[in-house]
Amino acid sequence: MCGRVQPCVLTVLLLSFCSCFVSSVYFHIGDTEVRCFREEIPDQVVLIGNYRTQLYQQSGEYSPATQDLRILVVAKDPDDELVLSRPFSSEGRFKITSHKAGVYQICLQSNSSQLPLSAGGELMVHLDIKVGERTNNYTKIAAEDKLTELQLRVRQLADQVQQIKKEQNYQKLREKYFCDISHNTNLWIFWWPVVRSLYVVAIITWHTKSW
Repeated sequence: MCGRVQPCVLTVLLLSFCSCFVSSVYFHIGDTEVRCFREEIPDQVVLIGNYRTQLYQQSGEYSPATQDLRILVVAKDPDDELVLSRPFSSEGRFKITSHKAGVYQICLQSNSSQLPLSAGGELMVHLDIKVGERTNNYTKIAAEDKLTELQLRVRQLADQVQQIKKEQNYQKLREKYFCDISHNTNLWIFWWPVVRSLYVVAIITWHTKSW
């Protein structure tokens, strides 16, 4: 059964590779409305979210949000434990480091007393989430460490190799998880008819003795 999981793993890896080209999303939220995203990441990987907001006018136009607008960012780990809960300004970024491989949930909520939102207006949020090696600012790294172009390229390749290793380790954990589920399911399918048959035999025997 574990061998059948291999195509699924390859599919997940292909989808993960393709998702690297998706840089950002945007969405509308009302006052106190919550929007959540789920990000599947390996262990000990950095996740950075950059965002900016705009006010949506009833006329269909957008205007910059003022500084008193607050965005509450809440992040939870795969065990549903809180790893980040902090209000940010109308534009900024948040950062978390995974301490366990799995699916992390990131929620954004607008919390403002601005008239357009409180009167039923909407807020447009541009969100860009980067994970792992994509979070590194190599221009800044090259300037701080005084790296040549070749040294910087070597650094990038080394970081990419580390990211691939983490992804592979995470996929191995997922494969083991699915194999365990398959094994337990097969055991249940095998033993359930046996238990049911024994139960029927016990009922028939009890009724026979009672007669």
